[in-house]
Amino acid sequence: MATDYDAPRRDEVDLGEDSLEELKARRVDSQSGAVDVDEAEVAESFELPGADLADEELTVKVLPMQSDEFRCARCFLVHHRSQLAVERNGELICRECA
Repeated sequence: MATDYDAPRRDEVDLGEDSLEELKARRVDSQSGAVDVDEAEVAESFELPGADLADEELTVKVLPMQSDEFRCARCFLVHHRSQLAVERNGELICRECA
């Protein structure tokens, strides 16, 4: 249950004096009829000006594997030799996969 910490505090004596009708009225007032909106759905419909990236081409310079690197036989990622954990039957395995 949400607590309003800014509301004035009431004594135990005051709490016992609330009638059932007052409590029901407060409960109905505090419940809103608004439905929570999913932020992801709102974000999908919102378009930024000039955000059309369909014609964009990404260019990444790919370097060949260096002599001090290896490709893990399980995750197929290229790691530095310091990450080598095991070599089994010619297969190199990194520390994360070992």
